[in-house]
Formats: sequence, C-alpha cells, structure tokens
Amino acid sequence: MSTWDTTNDERFYNYYAQESQSQKTLARFRSIRDSVLRVAEQRGMHNRTFDVADIGCGAGTQSLVWSELAHRVHGVDISQPLLELAKQRAKKQGCAIDFQLGSATELPWANESMDICLLIELLEHVTQWEACLSECARVLRANGILVLTTTNKLCPIQQEFNLRLYSWYPARLKRYFENLSLTTRPELANYAKYPAVNWFTFHGLRHDLSGRGFDSLDRFDVIDLAKKDAWVRALIYSIRAFPLLRWLGHVATPGTLVVAIKTARG
Repeated sequence: MSTWDTTNDERFYNYYAQESQSQKTLARFRSIRDSVLRVAEQRGMHNRTFDVADIGCGAGTQSLVWSELAHRVHGVDISQPLLELAKQRAKKQGCAIDFQLGSATELPWANESMDICLLIELLEHVTQWEACLSECARVLRANGILVLTTTNKLCPIQQEFNLRLYSWYPARLKRYFENLSLTTRPELANYAKYPAVNWFTFHGLRHDLSGRGFDSLDRFDVIDLAKKDAWVRALIYSIRAFPLLRWLGHVATPGTLVVAIKTARG
C-alpha cells in the first residue's frame, strides 16, 4: 500500500461525494443490482444472502444499495477520504459493511470467499486491469458473478474526459491528454487522481474473461423485458438475434456492461 496515493483532490472529493448520492446514481446502481439478482435467480441462486465484494467502493453508495437487501457487503477502495465517508454513511443508515483500504489488484479477501464481485466504473482507472480481473476470479466462488461497467471505445460519447469524441482519439493523443490531466489541466478529467487510461469493448472483455473461466453476458442479454413496451421488446429480440444489430447497439451505448459467470473450468 505504500506505493499508492490514497488522497484525493478536494474538488474531486466534493464532486464525487455529491454525485454519489444523486437520485440518478441510486437508480443506476439499483438497476444493476436487480439485473444481477435476476441472472442469479435464473441460475438457481434465489432467496439467498450473498457475500458481495464492492471493489472501488468509493463513498459506499453501491455497498449501501446491496446492504439494504440484507446481503453481506465487503467494500475496498484506494481513497482514504472516500472510504471514511462511506463508513460514516453506513453508520448513519445502520448498515454493517466491511470497508477496507486497499487495491483492486491485491484484494484483501480469501480465495473463493465471494458470491458477487462488483467492478463499477473502475477498470478504466486501473493500469494493471488484468491483475484486477485475476483477483476477482480468485475470490469468486464457483458459479459466482462478476459485474463490471467501464468505458466503451466504440461509442463517441463518454464522461471520463471533458473532450468531445474522446473515445475515438488515437492512443498517442489519449496519452497526451492523460498527462495534461495529471499535471497542468486536472479539470479535463474532473480532478481525478487516477483518470481513465483504459478503453474497452464488450467483445474484448468477453474474450479475456473467457480465458479466466467466465461466460459473459452483455447489457442486451440482461435487460428485464417484462418491464418494457412491446416495441422495445421487439427491438431487443432483434438485437439478440442479429450480431450486426448487437454491434451497432454497442456503438450507440456510452459504456460497457458485462455480467460474467465463473464456470467450473474457472
């Protein structure tokens, strides 16, 4: 841990502390949670209390969303100030959550000790992202679920940098603006200590996770069609049926969502 900077720019802390409690953020996290629980139920894991690892838990909003359904939640983050805020919020709401200071590449939990690992808006900020996925594979039990949301280099819309079409910038130009955000222009990345350095596609992540023993679903696979209008259901069925439409769907979506199940071969 001595090699990590566990502090935050005050402007980033204030921005994140506010955004993490917005109704939009809460709705997004609850939607992700409910999608994961549907996948778990489809695989015969229903009416269970899960051990949930919230990796990069930040101010603890996602941890609290899972805790409100009485799951056992364990959070880890590299930011000491945000972790203290998470502890304060959990105490205020009467939630017993195990928050720890630590790195996503060296998780503080035993092998096969978790049912669900959450990597929400984190992988893009971790230089050694492969090590992070390996750690998730290590701590997940067989049939466990890894959920990650991250950048999508196919889509021109993104929120990591205050630059238009940044997802489509060539790698060398991205490195230039990453350096600016860490030196003279921190506002470009909203004063983040660790700005986004990785840009993914669902297909690339699915390939990587397959090699680690995971079967992966994308956002179109886990949509709850029961709550959609007839025309939306027809559109999703078409996207699922035709690879080209699925690819175009990914191009039109600002972020990447992967729900991956650890199989017996993992």
